[in-house]
Amino acid sequence: MTAANNVLLDLSGVGKRFGGLAALSDVSLHIRRGEIYGLIGPNGAGKTTLFNVVTGLYQMDDGQFTFDGIAYDRCKPHVLAQAGIARTFQNIRLFANMSALENVMVGRHLRTRAGIWGALTRNAGARAEERAIVKRARDLLHYVGIASPHQTLAKHLSYGEQRRLEIARALATDPKLLALDEPAAGMNATETESLKALLQTIRASGVTVLLIEHDVKLILGLCDRVAVLDYGRKIAEGVPEEVRRNPAVIAAYLGGEAA
Repeated sequence: MTAANNVLLDLSGVGKRFGGLAALSDVSLHIRRGEIYGLIGPNGAGKTTLFNVVTGLYQMDDGQFTFDGIAYDRCKPHVLAQAGIARTFQNIRLFANMSALENVMVGRHLRTRAGIWGALTRNAGARAEERAIVKRARDLLHYVGIASPHQTLAKHLSYGEQRRLEIARALATDPKLLALDEPAAGMNATETESLKALLQTIRASGVTVLLIEHDVKLILGLCDRVAVLDYGRKIAEGVPEEVRRNPAVIAAYLGGEAA
């Protein structure tokens, strides 16, 4: 595989403005297939804005966006989800009054083919596809380590299980890129270590991971490469040890000059 073909997500010169505020300025990222890529930075650095551009919630004002060799411009979230980008959110967004199983099934319907006619007629093909959806959802709940009965309402799951359920729902879309917005937020040390193991397993399965996280220790201990944003600009990128020692990164987090 050539170097160009090894790049799954290629952002070049991306800019995003809200009125007179430049939330992102000339941001370029090149995420390789099969890696865990971390995105860190102080509050207000533009991390979630960049995530929203990557997943279609925001449209970039400048730059180029290529995913899996195809250029995308002003695409809606469902188009990018079909292309293979799935995400979770900083604030948990589950269907609280649906079961864990049903939440994952919702994600899986992105890859179904029966359509409205199949749903109305309940023909043999539609019934077989529904059975396959249920099986896949059950497998994913087991995969992410949710021990509660699968018919438990999402709102009755523990906090850590709700985080894992969001990941299972995202995986149900068969993503090429899994974008996680602070998945360890609110987790204790044991839950965070368990999450780290899960993300390593997901990467080993062939899914590329893009990770925003305030837990810098988790990022530096997990990611293959890390980029740092500050005031909407990329100020550093590299392997974790390089980033950790970068004077610009130290200054951004500590508010002063690096020693």
